Amino acid sequence: MDILNSLKWRYATKKFDSKKQLTSQQIGTLKEAFNLTATSFGLQPIKMLVISNKEIQQKMLEYAYFQKQVVDASHVLVLCIKTDITANDINAYFDLEKKVRGVDEEVISKFRNQLLDMYKNKSLESKQASAKQQAYLALGNLLTVCAVEKIDACPMEGFIPEKIDALFNLKEQHLQSVLLLPVGFRSDDDFMSTMEKVRKPISETTIEIN
Repeated sequence: MDILNSLKWRYATKKFDSKKQLTSQQIGTLKEAFNLTATSFGLQPIKMLVISNKEIQQKMLEYAYFQKQVVDASHVLVLCIKTDITANDINAYFDLEKKVRGVDEEVISKFRNQLLDMYKNKSLESKQASAKQQAYLALGNLLTVCAVEKIDACPMEGFIPEKIDALFNLKEQHLQSVLLLPVGFRSDDDFMSTMEKVRKPISETTIEIN
Protein backbone atom coordinates (compact mmCIF):
# COMPACT_ATOMS: atom_id res chain seq x y z
CA MET A 1 0.00 0.00 0.00
CA ASP A 2 2.90 2.38 0.61
CA ILE A 3 3.76 2.57 -3.08
CA LEU A 4 0.09 3.09 -4.00
CA ASN A 5 -0.14 5.94 -1.50
CA SER A 6 2.99 7.44 -3.05
CA LEU A 7 1.49 7.19 -6.53
CA LYS A 8 -1.68 8.85 -5.28
CA TRP A 9 0.44 11.61 -3.74
CA ARG A 10 2.26 12.47 -6.96
CA TYR A 11 0.90 14.76 -9.64
CA ALA A 12 2.28 16.81 -12.51
CA THR A 13 3.56 19.72 -10.45
CA LYS A 14 2.58 23.08 -11.89
CA LYS A 15 4.47 25.31 -9.46
CA PHE A 16 7.75 24.45 -7.75
CA ASP A 17 9.23 26.10 -4.69
CA SER A 18 12.29 27.75 -6.23
CA LYS A 19 13.98 28.04 -2.81
CA LYS A 20 14.10 24.29 -2.20
CA GLN A 21 16.81 22.12 -3.74
CA LEU A 22 17.24 18.38 -4.05
CA THR A 23 20.19 16.91 -2.19
CA SER A 24 23.07 15.27 -4.00
CA GLN A 25 21.85 11.96 -2.56
CA GLN A 26 18.38 12.45 -4.07
CA ILE A 27 19.87 13.31 -7.45
CA GLY A 28 22.11 10.27 -7.15
CA THR A 29 19.03 8.11 -6.58
CA LEU A 30 17.38 9.48 -9.74
CA LYS A 31 20.54 8.92 -11.78
CA GLU A 32 20.79 5.36 -10.50
CA ALA A 33 17.10 4.74 -11.23
CA PHE A 34 17.54 6.04 -14.77
CA ASN A 35 20.54 3.79 -15.30
CA LEU A 36 18.63 0.75 -13.98
CA THR A 37 15.68 1.25 -16.35
CA ALA A 38 14.93 -1.74 -18.55
CA THR A 39 15.91 -1.22 -22.20
CA SER A 40 15.62 -3.39 -25.28
CA PHE A 41 18.44 -5.98 -25.25
CA GLY A 42 20.07 -3.93 -22.50
CA LEU A 43 21.62 -1.59 -25.08
CA GLN A 44 20.62 1.61 -23.24
CA PRO A 45 20.16 3.90 -26.28
CA ILE A 46 19.25 6.74 -23.91
CA LYS A 47 21.10 9.35 -21.92
CA MET A 48 20.02 11.90 -19.31
CA LEU A 49 21.25 15.46 -18.77
CA VAL A 50 20.99 16.75 -15.20
CA ILE A 51 20.64 20.54 -15.22
CA SER A 52 20.97 22.59 -12.03
CA ASN A 53 22.34 25.87 -13.42
CA LYS A 54 19.69 28.58 -13.03
CA GLU A 55 21.06 30.66 -15.90
CA ILE A 56 20.76 27.68 -18.23
CA GLN A 57 17.30 26.86 -16.87
CA GLN A 58 16.27 30.44 -17.65
CA LYS A 59 17.47 29.98 -21.24
CA MET A 60 15.36 26.83 -21.46
CA LEU A 61 12.20 28.74 -20.51
CA GLU A 62 11.48 30.08 -24.00
CA TYR A 63 12.17 26.70 -25.58
CA ALA A 64 9.69 25.08 -23.16
CA TYR A 65 6.90 27.47 -24.21
CA PHE A 66 7.45 29.57 -21.08
CA GLN A 67 6.44 26.82 -18.67
CA LYS A 68 7.89 28.15 -15.42
CA GLN A 69 8.59 24.71 -14.01
CA VAL A 70 11.88 24.55 -15.94
CA VAL A 71 13.11 27.63 -14.07
CA ASP A 72 11.64 27.11 -10.61
CA ALA A 73 12.43 23.40 -10.29
CA SER A 74 15.50 22.34 -8.37
CA HIS A 75 16.81 20.44 -11.40
CA VAL A 76 15.68 19.73 -14.94
CA LEU A 77 16.31 16.28 -16.35
CA VAL A 78 16.58 16.10 -20.14
CA LEU A 79 15.95 12.61 -21.49
CA CYS A 80 17.75 12.01 -24.77
CA ILE A 81 18.13 9.22 -27.30
CA LYS A 82 21.17 8.24 -29.29
CA THR A 83 20.60 9.29 -32.89
CA ASP A 84 21.85 5.90 -34.08
CA ILE A 85 22.66 2.47 -32.69
CA THR A 86 25.78 1.20 -34.44
CA ALA A 87 27.76 -2.01 -34.49
CA ASN A 88 30.20 -0.32 -32.12
CA ASP A 89 27.41 0.20 -29.58
CA ILE A 90 26.33 -3.43 -29.79
CA ASN A 91 29.87 -4.75 -29.53
CA ALA A 92 30.55 -2.45 -26.59
CA TYR A 93 27.55 -3.93 -24.75
CA PHE A 94 28.71 -7.52 -25.24
CA ASP A 95 32.28 -6.65 -24.30
CA LEU A 96 30.93 -5.10 -21.09
CA GLU A 97 28.84 -8.20 -20.43
CA LYS A 98 31.94 -10.37 -20.72
CA LYS A 99 33.74 -8.13 -18.25
CA VAL A 100 30.90 -7.87 -15.71
CA ARG A 101 29.64 -11.46 -15.86
CA GLY A 102 32.90 -13.19 -16.66
CA VAL A 103 31.41 -15.10 -19.59
CA ASP A 104 33.37 -16.40 -22.56
CA GLU A 105 32.86 -15.13 -26.10
CA GLU A 106 31.57 -18.51 -27.24
CA VAL A 107 28.64 -18.15 -24.82
CA ILE A 108 27.47 -14.83 -26.28
CA SER A 109 28.76 -14.90 -29.86
CA LYS A 110 25.52 -16.20 -31.37
CA PHE A 111 23.40 -13.52 -29.72
CA ARG A 112 25.99 -10.85 -30.56
CA ASN A 113 25.84 -11.75 -34.23
CA GLN A 114 22.04 -11.89 -34.19
CA LEU A 115 21.82 -8.36 -32.85
CA LEU A 116 24.47 -7.09 -35.27
CA ASP A 117 22.45 -8.51 -38.18
CA MET A 118 19.16 -7.21 -36.79
CA TYR A 119 20.37 -3.64 -36.36
CA LYS A 120 22.24 -3.64 -39.66
CA ASN A 121 18.89 -4.12 -41.40
CA LYS A 122 16.96 -1.56 -39.33
CA SER A 123 16.27 1.88 -40.76
CA LEU A 124 17.49 4.91 -38.85
CA GLU A 125 13.87 5.95 -38.29
CA SER A 126 13.06 2.55 -36.80
CA LYS A 127 16.01 2.68 -34.44
CA GLN A 128 15.12 6.19 -33.28
CA ALA A 129 11.46 5.26 -32.77
CA SER A 130 12.50 2.31 -30.62
CA ALA A 131 14.88 4.48 -28.60
CA LYS A 132 12.11 7.02 -27.96
CA GLN A 133 9.87 4.28 -26.61
CA GLN A 134 12.63 3.34 -24.20
CA ALA A 135 13.01 6.96 -23.11
CA TYR A 136 9.35 6.82 -22.07
CA LEU A 137 10.08 3.66 -20.07
CA ALA A 138 12.79 5.62 -18.26
CA LEU A 139 10.35 8.49 -17.67
CA GLY A 140 7.81 6.14 -16.08
CA ASN A 141 10.50 4.63 -13.90
CA LEU A 142 11.69 8.07 -12.79
CA LEU A 143 8.16 9.23 -11.98
CA THR A 144 7.59 6.19 -9.77
CA VAL A 145 10.90 6.66 -7.98
CA CYS A 146 10.14 10.36 -7.51
CA ALA A 147 6.79 9.45 -5.94
CA VAL A 148 8.38 6.97 -3.54
CA GLU A 149 11.10 9.46 -2.59
CA LYS A 150 8.59 12.34 -2.22
CA ILE A 151 10.22 14.30 -5.03
CA ASP A 152 7.86 16.35 -7.15
CA ALA A 153 8.09 16.17 -10.92
CA CYS A 154 6.39 17.39 -14.07
CA PRO A 155 6.92 15.37 -17.27
CA MET A 156 7.00 17.56 -20.39
CA GLU A 157 6.65 16.81 -24.07
CA GLY A 158 5.84 20.47 -24.75
CA PHE A 159 9.16 21.96 -25.80
CA ILE A 160 11.18 22.64 -28.95
CA PRO A 161 13.68 19.77 -29.24
CA GLU A 162 15.81 21.47 -31.88
CA LYS A 163 16.41 24.45 -29.57
CA ILE A 164 17.25 22.28 -26.57
CA ASP A 165 19.56 20.18 -28.76
CA ALA A 166 21.37 23.33 -29.89
CA LEU A 167 21.61 24.73 -26.35
CA PHE A 168 23.44 21.63 -25.12
CA ASN A 169 25.31 20.78 -28.34
CA LEU A 170 23.53 17.43 -28.45
CA LYS A 171 23.91 16.90 -32.19
CA GLU A 172 27.69 16.88 -31.80
CA GLN A 173 27.26 14.19 -29.14
CA HIS A 174 24.99 12.12 -31.42
CA LEU A 175 22.04 12.74 -29.09
CA GLN A 176 18.52 14.10 -29.48
CA SER A 177 16.27 15.40 -26.70
CA VAL A 178 12.83 13.81 -26.38
CA LEU A 179 11.51 14.64 -22.89
CA LEU A 180 11.97 17.18 -20.10
CA LEU A 181 11.44 16.34 -16.43
CA PRO A 182 11.69 19.23 -13.97
CA VAL A 183 12.11 17.85 -10.43
CA GLY A 184 12.07 19.46 -7.01
CA PHE A 185 9.45 20.32 -4.43
CA ARG A 186 5.93 21.65 -4.91
CA SER A 187 5.11 25.18 -3.86
CA ASP A 188 2.66 25.54 -0.98
CA ASP A 189 0.38 27.60 -3.23
CA ASP A 190 0.32 25.24 -6.22
CA PHE A 191 -3.42 25.01 -6.78
CA MET A 192 -3.08 21.53 -8.28
CA SER A 193 -1.55 20.01 -5.15
CA THR A 194 -4.88 19.73 -3.28
CA MET A 195 -7.00 18.57 -6.19
CA GLU A 196 -8.33 15.03 -6.33
CA LYS A 197 -6.67 12.78 -8.87
CA VAL A 198 -8.97 12.16 -11.84
CA ARG A 199 -8.84 8.57 -13.04
CA LYS A 200 -11.28 6.19 -14.66
CA PRO A 201 -12.48 3.26 -12.51
CA ILE A 202 -10.05 0.33 -12.56
CA SER A 203 -12.82 -1.76 -14.09
CA GLU A 204 -12.64 0.45 -17.19
CA THR A 205 -8.86 0.38 -17.59
CA THR A 206 -8.06 -3.26 -16.90
CA ILE A 207 -9.34 -6.53 -18.34
CA GLU A 208 -9.07 -9.78 -16.40
CA ILE A 209 -8.91 -13.01 -18.39
CA ASN A 210 -9.26 -16.10 -16.22
